[in-house]
Amino acid sequence: MFIFRNFLIAVASILNTLLSIYIWIIIIRALISWFSPNPYNTLVRLLIAITEPVLAPIRRYVPSMGIDISPIIVIVAIEFIKRFIIASLFDLARTM
Repeated sequence: MFIFRNFLIAVASILNTLLSIYIWIIIIRALISWFSPNPYNTLVRLLIAITEPVLAPIRRYVPSMGIDISPIIVIVAIEFIKRFIIASLFDLARTM
């Protein structure tokens, strides 16, 4: 049983780290968008390719305002996932 417990802890830790990295990627993309970056820059294209599949569906449902709030919505959703699902995985592993 301890193997499954360690596996759950490892999975939860990896997911927590990946979600934290993705939050920082979204923040960097939002900050870069304020400075009208060169769309042919490889870093800009990489950030867009990584974040657009998540941000685009949110933009369809959020009304157009002066600023794009889809990154804020995605960050809040990711934080919810981290604090509810990932924390539940850690708790489940600890009780085994």
